[in-house]
Amino acid sequence: MNFEKENSAGFLVNHMARLFAKELQHQIAPLGIVVGQFPILLELWLKDGVTQKDLLDKIDVEQATLANTLNRMERDGLIRRTKSLTDARAQLIWLTEKATALRNSAYEAAQNVNADALQVLSEPERTKFMGFMRKIIDGMRAD
Repeated sequence: MNFEKENSAGFLVNHMARLFAKELQHQIAPLGIVVGQFPILLELWLKDGVTQKDLLDKIDVEQATLANTLNRMERDGLIRRTKSLTDARAQLIWLTEKATALRNSAYEAAQNVNADALQVLSEPERTKFMGFMRKIIDGMRAD
């Protein structure tokens, strides 16, 4: 079997994701957050006070990875946890004022990374590219 990484969607997507992450990390480091926290923050900026299971369903990472990241975020003063009133086993995850205050700057950093990376594509190509990625993600989640 002949495998050519240059023709592998998985290899190329992974490579591109690492480049995006590297540049995003460079942009958000001054804010005191790291790239691994970014998907969690994006979800919490949309809806605060969710369970760890809610986050797992949204961001597609391993439970242990999420738990470790949440522990670091709590240590760094980005989130706080409270007991759920409806489920004694669950904790709700809330943003702190510190994390809430970072939202606009973090969004701007992400938009800058996206704009810089996608500038090599025309507007119609960007639209198709984004659509194709969404379609593939939806298809892989359905499996």
